[in-house]
Amino acid sequence: MAPLPAEAALRRLIENELPAVKTAGCRFSPVQGLTGESWRIEGEGVQLLARQQSAEKTALGVSRRREARVLRSAGEGLGPQVLMQNNQWIILEWLSGDVVTEAHFTRLNQQGDLARLVARLHQRPLSGYPLNLHRQFARYWQQLDRRRLTPAWLRLHQRFLQASQPSSLKIAPLHMDIHPGNLIAQGEGVRLIDWEYAADGDIALEIAALFRGNAWSADNQLRFLRHYVHEGYHDLPLLSTQVQRWLPWVDYLMLLWFEVRWQQTGDSEFLRWGAVQRRRFCLSSSPCSE
Repeated sequence: MAPLPAEAALRRLIENELPAVKTAGCRFSPVQGLTGESWRIEGEGVQLLARQQSAEKTALGVSRRREARVLRSAGEGLGPQVLMQNNQWIILEWLSGDVVTEAHFTRLNQQGDLARLVARLHQRPLSGYPLNLHRQFARYWQQLDRRRLTPAWLRLHQRFLQASQPSSLKIAPLHMDIHPGNLIAQGEGVRLIDWEYAADGDIALEIAALFRGNAWSADNQLRFLRHYVHEGYHDLPLLSTQVQRWLPWVDYLMLLWFEVRWQQTGDSEFLRWGAVQRRRFCLSSSPCSE
């Protein structure tokens, strides 16, 4: 069977840019994730991951150039090594190991290992790509299904675009998508994968995204913060307050992202996941009952 166009293009790219990597006999297989396909490349002595800059990724604010820059400046020992990057592709080492389970993730938080990992990332050099939530909100807004919008949602959107973001406690490289599926267990340690939303921003924004993205209870949040302040920012009350300031911004980012992904895929699961944020902001066409 003839190779798929993406596979053929990848083979040519690797032959030209990574001549030491021999793709003859390698197996190219798509890897499905929430934001689309990447490619795993396996062969004798070869374990690679190739991620494409597609129109769909661009619409989500993904930049392979930014991803490569953050990984090169902040990801050493925490994420995969960047082997090659151009305007269309990024080729990374494939991190071997097991995807972290929910139970393992809970243990990592309880024992402080997750906080130490995040604090290590937040101590790395900046990438030079600041995270701009206003621009991201505006990008996502243009892709929403207009039939789902309400006057309340329009007013909310305008408030976010006009509001100043919380003043930063500390600017650092952020991953912005830390959850069990993006952690690989390797022996006694863990590594972070899927850096496509990584950029520079306030450390409390990262922590707010961690809390909301994993639907953590107040106890789990406090446990993380108590571990984190031993490794990173040392003022627990101020850090906790700053995280609370960022939570509405994270909620709105998640809501828009789920809506855009539903538009791209037609998968109603994205609407179900986004329903929590819709209820938080009360964006139904009828008055809130809460």
